[in-house]
Amino acid sequence: MNINCSQLDDLLFDASPLAMETAARHANDCPACAEKLREWNELSTTAASLHATWDNDLLWPRIERALRDERRRSPLGRVRRYAAAAALLAVLGGPLYYALRVQVHETSFDNAILRSEAMDEVERAEHTHVAAIHRLERLAAPKLEEAESPLIVSYKEKLMLLDEAIAECQANIDRNRQNAHLRKQLLAMYSEKQQTLQDVLREDNHVSNQ
Repeated sequence: MNINCSQLDDLLFDASPLAMETAARHANDCPACAEKLREWNELSTTAASLHATWDNDLLWPRIERALRDERRRSPLGRVRRYAAAAALLAVLGGPLYYALRVQVHETSFDNAILRSEAMDEVERAEHTHVAAIHRLERLAAPKLEEAESPLIVSYKEKLMLLDEAIAECQANIDRNRQNAHLRKQLLAMYSEKQQTLQDVLREDNHVSNQ
C-alpha cells in the first residue's frame, strides 16, 4: 500500500504490525518520515524499558478499551482517538523522549571521559619513556660520538633510524591525537630506543671490564 507523508502519523498511532510495516516501507524513500519513524521507535523502546515505573500496568489497556468504545459510540471516534493518543503522547512521550536524550548524552559523556583518561595514561607512559631516554642519551653520548667498534656504529645507526621514525610518528599523532594505533607504535619505538641505549651502555661497561 502506498501512502503519503500526512498518513504516517495515522500508521504510528495504529501501531499494528501491518501499519508499522507500511510506515517502514514509506520511510525507506522519505528521509523526513524515516527520521520521524526512528524517533518513534526510540520512544517506544524507552517506554518499554521504563514500563515498570508506571503507576499502573493496566493504564494502556484501559486507554485502548476506552478509545474502542468511543469509536463505536460516535462517528467522530476516529478523530477523538487521535486526539486522545496525541494527548497521551504529549504527557508520556515528552518525559520519555527527554529521558532517552539524557541517557544518550550521559553515555556519550562517560565514553568521552574514559577516552580522555586512557589518553592521559598513554601520554604519561610516553613522558616516562622520554625522561628515561634523555637520561640514557646523556650517558651514552660520549660512547656514540667515538663509535670505535662496529657494534657501537650499528647501534648509532639504529638510533638515528629510530629518531626519524619517532619524529614521523609524532607528527602524525599531532594531526590525530586519538589514533590508538599510532600511540602504540610510538610507545614501541620509545621502548626500542631505550633498550638500544641500554645496550650501548652495557657494551661500554663490558669493554671497560675487559
